[in-house]
Amino acid sequence: MTKHLRIGLLGAGPWAAMTQAPALSGHPDVVLGGVWGRRPEAAAALADAHGTTAFTGEDGIDALFASNDAIAFAVPPDVQAPLAARAAAAGCHLLLDKPVATTVAAARDAVNAVEEAKVASVVFCTLRFSTDTARWIAEQAAVGGWFTAHAQWLGALFSPGAESPFAASPWRREKGGLWDVGPHALSALLPVLGDVVELTAARGPSDTTHMVLRHASGASSTVTLGLAAPLNAAGVSLVLLGEHGKAELPDGWGNPVDSFRTAVNELMGVVRTGRPHPCDVRFGLRITEILAEAERKASGAGR
Repeated sequence: MTKHLRIGLLGAGPWAAMTQAPALSGHPDVVLGGVWGRRPEAAAALADAHGTTAFTGEDGIDALFASNDAIAFAVPPDVQAPLAARAAAAGCHLLLDKPVATTVAAARDAVNAVEEAKVASVVFCTLRFSTDTARWIAEQAAVGGWFTAHAQWLGALFSPGAESPFAASPWRREKGGLWDVGPHALSALLPVLGDVVELTAARGPSDTTHMVLRHASGASSTVTLGLAAPLNAAGVSLVLLGEHGKAELPDGWGNPVDSFRTAVNELMGVVRTGRPHPCDVRFGLRITEILAEAERKASGAGR
């Protein structure tokens, strides 16, 4: 691998403009090798802002893959998964967003493509790459002895008076907090408490979902997820309880641009060493499997 990794950006929406594009263009060991967007004007504006080339249309996707070593994704999950499989087949390493997909079949197809092409993958679960929260997760996993955990991820994207560029996202309105913020909760819980071996789920008000999880360690956790909470009810918390007492997830997730640069660094490490990352596409598949089961059970289909 040369010092500079060429990484193309697939997506030109708010998240790409706020996080991926500035992180990639400002990285000392990366060349931002172009931006693809479904809307030509958005792709052109973002590419121009960061001194790179805009790609559009179906041919533009293949051209982006052909001219880069890796692809960063900032598109809806069910657009991401099949394009990730195509990028892997083209020999590109993958820096995916969460969730990898909202169906198990699509996530599994992405995993199969990565394994067949033998390319590197990292899924940008923010908590795993923000300095304070990543350190906290590692420390709690090392401590062990946890009995139970309680996590709450409530956003107010869809509440009256809320102002967020993500409120207009069609996939978030369709899939709700389970799929948007559920990966954040699971990305912190699974490394500490172990894989989920049993779960149940129920619907709450609006898009809220409640999950009760049994983990491989024997610990249990409860998780409440939603995007339509009242403004004064919104917030994030994760509390672990065990033989050593109580531990709470630190407030604040740091600067997402810095966190994404860390994810880029770790992808580069996987490319260099060939060692899989703990937060790779296979981990993304497992998150999709858990959330899909919760969705079935919350709808009554799993009873």
